[in-house]
Parts: sequence; structure tokens; C-alpha cells
Amino acid sequence: METILESEITCPNCGHKKVEEMPTNACQFFYECVNCKTVLKPNEGDCCVYCSFGTMACPPIQENKSCC
Repeated sequence: METILESEITCPNCGHKKVEEMPTNACQFFYECVNCKTVLKPNEGDCCVYCSFGTMACPPIQENKSCC
């Protein structure tokens, strides 16, 4: 299965959505919403903001590898 590198991240504070390219060499722990400036952090049990707020899990998780 091909790894998908884009994910649409949704801000839980204001609902703003934006498609972002996920890094393949590191987890992204923080993400600032471009609309309301809220800084997102992963939910408990998730490794990164894409796994918590994105439409796709991060590349390592997609590949069944350990993230970070």
C-alpha cells in the first residue's frame, strides 16, 4: 500500500480545515491553526497532531512502524 503524505487537519477549536503535507522523518507534536492561532497538541495516546486531528495517520503509523 502506498503511503499517503497529505492529510486534512481540522482545528477542534474553530473547525478550520487545511490540507498539509506530513513530514516523513519526524513526528509533528505541535500545529498552529492558521485561522484562530490555537496551538494543537496530540490527544493522549496519539503520537502526533495528524493522528489526532488529520484525515490520515502519519506515515510511520500508515506503514505499521513505531512513530517517534
